[in-house]
Amino acid sequence: MVNKRNQKLKSDIFKKVRAFYKLENQPKRFIPGETKVNCSGRVYDEKEIISLVDSALEFWLTSGRFAREFEEGFCRFLKCKHTLLVNSGSSANLLAVTALTSPELGKKRLQPGDEIITTAAAFPTTVSPIVQNQLVPVFLDVELPGYNINPKIVEKAVTKKTKAIFVAHTLGNPFDLTKIVKIAKKYGLFLIEDACDALGSKYKGRYVGTFGDIGTFSFYPAHHITMGEGGALVTNSDKLKVIIQSFRDWGRACWCEPGEDNCCGRRFEWKLGDLPYGYDHKYIYSHLGYNLKATDMQAAIGVEQLKKLGKFIQIRSRNFELLYAGLKKYEDYLILPKANPGALPSWFGFLISVKKGAGFSKNELVEYLEKNKIATRMLFAGNIIKQPVFKDIKYRVSGTLENTDFIMQSTFWIGVYPGINREMVNYILERFAHFFKNRL
Repeated sequence: MVNKRNQKLKSDIFKKVRAFYKLENQPKRFIPGETKVNCSGRVYDEKEIISLVDSALEFWLTSGRFAREFEEGFCRFLKCKHTLLVNSGSSANLLAVTALTSPELGKKRLQPGDEIITTAAAFPTTVSPIVQNQLVPVFLDVELPGYNINPKIVEKAVTKKTKAIFVAHTLGNPFDLTKIVKIAKKYGLFLIEDACDALGSKYKGRYVGTFGDIGTFSFYPAHHITMGEGGALVTNSDKLKVIIQSFRDWGRACWCEPGEDNCCGRRFEWKLGDLPYGYDHKYIYSHLGYNLKATDMQAAIGVEQLKKLGKFIQIRSRNFELLYAGLKKYEDYLILPKANPGALPSWFGFLISVKKGAGFSKNELVEYLEKNKIATRMLFAGNIIKQPVFKDIKYRVSGTLENTDFIMQSTFWIGVYPGINREMVNYILERFAHFFKNRL
């Protein structure tokens, strides 16, 4: 009887939530020049709010049933073996690198001073975990118009100190996985794919993030799906799954989920380190770990967002194609983004570079678009070694960073996210046409 009353009360609460959502989210008319066209943002409906309220009423707070449901659903979507939910994509990157320092990997473990190949045209938290683990980032240039690591120069950068490759699929555009995977296997290197901006992107029919040893994803509001904050790591390695989970969960040796006990069946029968026999396995620590779990309330939002992912990807692709078709006429002045052969991007944004000698600068075009309520973003850190934080950090550059420096000066991107409709795309193209008419 109590359960029936609780379910009835829950149902009434959810009805109120639906009514509140509809009241607060009346359709708003797009007014060209007044309504801002954002680069990114959350796209949701009452289902995410109801799921969040459902989790709040349960008041489990830490990772629980919603987290497990999301991890299982994410594995099904990507067709991978393991998903580990965390509190952000940056935490996912930190755990991916840190996991490779585990003593449990034996001679393959990363040690202070080892090198990891990456790009200088990067988001900071792709590079930060390398430095934070006392490893040395080796910066390579990218190629245009793909904006990804140039595979032709990767092998030249490999030395005896090189132990891993850690690069991103830039703005959803898959890098050349055929060549990079081949190099990683040839030299016995770990491969981490930063797919934080590339959820749903495919390479030769397979989702990115599943080619390397570890893939990382972000669920920040700007990304393909959101939990507000949140991220995930995926791997097909049972060993790496256990290591990542340990570092994520305080560094403990136990792999029980929150609220569970004695999954190993030997909770009081272990003899590890210098601890006495039978010391509670839940309180034995095998790594210098963190607490980077996501909450069940975050996961509850993600469960509903994951159901919308297919539609989100379709809209991103449509917006990208419309922008590409409309801007192609300006290729004498602009470099437009291009995917590698075999790649099917789930675009995070639409990259634009102003060519040298175009007659105007990137800053002039960006200022014009921003003035006309069209949001723009830089390609993250530009050339990251030019950032103030890298003044006293140890790193190595292999080759030149010519294209990276060009990107820092000449590249920006605009949005393709599902909150942008055809009317907004048409407005963007009309503003570009007006800019070129007046300038040229």
